[in-house]
Amino acid sequence: MLYIITVCIAAAVLWLYLRWVAVRNYWAKRGVPHLPPNPILGSLTFLQQQNAGVWMRRMYERFKTPYIGIWLFWRPALIINSPELARLVLVKDSANFRDRFVSGGDADPIGKLNLFTVKDPAWTNIRRRLTSTFTAAKLRILQNVIRSKSKELVQRIKREQKSGIHLKSLYADYTTDVIGISAFGVACDATLTGKSHLRSVTEEFMKYSILRGVGWCSMFFFPEVVDLFRFKLFPKSSTDYFKKVYRAAVAQREANTDAAGEPRDLLDALLKIKKESDERNESYSDDFIVAQAAIILSGGYDTSGSLLAFITYELAYHPELQEKLYEYLLEAKEVNGSDDFTSEQLADMTYLNSVIKEGLRKYSPMSWLDRVSAEDYKVDDKLTIKAGTPVYVNGIGMHYDPDYFPDPDKFDPDRFSPENEKDIKPYTYMPFGEGPRICIGQRFGLMTMRFAMVSIFLNYRVIPLPEMPKPVDITIDERGIFYSPGQVISVEFVPRV
Repeated sequence: MLYIITVCIAAAVLWLYLRWVAVRNYWAKRGVPHLPPNPILGSLTFLQQQNAGVWMRRMYERFKTPYIGIWLFWRPALIINSPELARLVLVKDSANFRDRFVSGGDADPIGKLNLFTVKDPAWTNIRRRLTSTFTAAKLRILQNVIRSKSKELVQRIKREQKSGIHLKSLYADYTTDVIGISAFGVACDATLTGKSHLRSVTEEFMKYSILRGVGWCSMFFFPEVVDLFRFKLFPKSSTDYFKKVYRAAVAQREANTDAAGEPRDLLDALLKIKKESDERNESYSDDFIVAQAAIILSGGYDTSGSLLAFITYELAYHPELQEKLYEYLLEAKEVNGSDDFTSEQLADMTYLNSVIKEGLRKYSPMSWLDRVSAEDYKVDDKLTIKAGTPVYVNGIGMHYDPDYFPDPDKFDPDRFSPENEKDIKPYTYMPFGEGPRICIGQRFGLMTMRFAMVSIFLNYRVIPLPEMPKPVDITIDERGIFYSPGQVISVEFVPRV
């Protein structure tokens, strides 16, 4: 008996060793540049120690090659560093790369069925139906709400400026309010007070624990274990809140005689989708509808809030750029007769948008774009990847490539002036992604940021605080997937009048 057990163990060890040798040599056999994998984590030794975007940037700088081989534990994957290959993956051959690799589990319908993680054909259907909600015409209806909230930012700063303000927290209060009111019709006062029921939910989204960190890493890099350990994308308290809001909305809005008209906000659009699916016997579950609301809030409030914090901080350290922006906005205000700009006017403000675009270049919240190949795919004459291979387009790597953006650590909005922007090489600048899966909330996010920046920089000058790091020394959230500040960053707000 002992002999049989010994033989079985030896056979298992031998199989494991041979399997490991095959994994270790996978990219070498194909002539693909790579770093030796860790026997357990593969290339993912950076997890919980270094932000994924920072790691992507360093991999780009280490390998100035069109692609790099990596391992997600023992699964081979490919990083794309080439704008030409990025175009193929994201646009030309997007039919082969319809799905993201990231995935939720069957035990977590809110995490699995949302627009960010759901697979085709469900993704195509829900994306097509939701796109009309984010058109310029539909968003124009929301401009008064967003403008009002942006002015509340000025009131909040006036009240709290002497105590020091956590920039990301301040802007997250604002973006939570904007999304809560304009998308879901939920009354929110976090911009003024720092507190609201919905703000408690978004704060819960980003609370770190070892278990949540492992869960998020699994969803992004090892989805097979998500069901095994029953990991959830959102905390239970958050999903319970969304379900409660959804049930209340159903009861209230279905009783409204105008309910059959055009959707007024995102929640109206979701309710309409649910009704139409029931009529067609498609029967989208309530969880499916709630999942879309949850991901749009979680994906919008933190990314926009982080970006506003980064841009404000950069301008504090570049007073000449800040003054240029102020003079530009002041002139626009004088021409308009007030600072009550429309969303169309803001969209046409070239220098304001150049500042935002440069912020997006340096601090793209989703700094890489994941896809999975549906079939065997010929990358070039030397390499064909197998069906099921994850592919990562290294957006932030290209954003910091001096061949595309000279002196890339410098904050320089003039890169995006009308005369310079036309020279930017296609597919080297992709803060919202490209192709069919380009960010659905791009217009909404930009409008939210424009209103906030106009209110802030027409009313305040921001200057550095002595104990704060320079922009280049800011710690990026080491345990995070998204590119956001890993430390408190603050500035001094000095009233303009």
